[in-house]
Amino acid sequence: MAASEKVINFLKNNNVDFELMEHSAAYTAQEIAGKQHIPGRLVIKSVIIKLDGKLVMCVLPAIHLVDFEVMRNLSGATDVRLATEEEIAETFPDYEVGAEPPFGHLYGLETYADKFLEQDEYVAFNAGTHTDMIKIKREEFMKLSKPTVAEFGVHI
Repeated sequence: MAASEKVINFLKNNNVDFELMEHSAAYTAQEIAGKQHIPGRLVIKSVIIKLDGKLVMCVLPAIHLVDFEVMRNLSGATDVRLATEEEIAETFPDYEVGAEPPFGHLYGLETYADKFLEQDEYVAFNAGTHTDMIKIKREEFMKLSKPTVAEFGVHI
């Protein structure tokens, strides 16, 4: 499967310079970082969670995990859990499950970005498949995704 046309068109329509990269199939952000020889802090992943029944996208570096207690406190939600694969597939029909690009707003999802992302000039992320990724300037990602920036990641 080729990279998602939706995310490619979104970047082109917003005049974003990007690099499309291919790699052999990988299913975790850490695997992708290794295959692309990119530090794990530069490969960002989209983790879909539910806050009191509402899907939300959390974007953080490959070397971090979502701290659910922090997300509970940050959002004021009482029930915080990972979304199921079925919920993800239903919400993101254009992408392979687990390969969602970090633009939750394209699907009506509130997006949180971990403050750790502010450290680097570039970020790389899944382009909708487990074999394609995109590299863009971090400031472009932040401008396009309009996330709530907070500290919610825990280093692996």
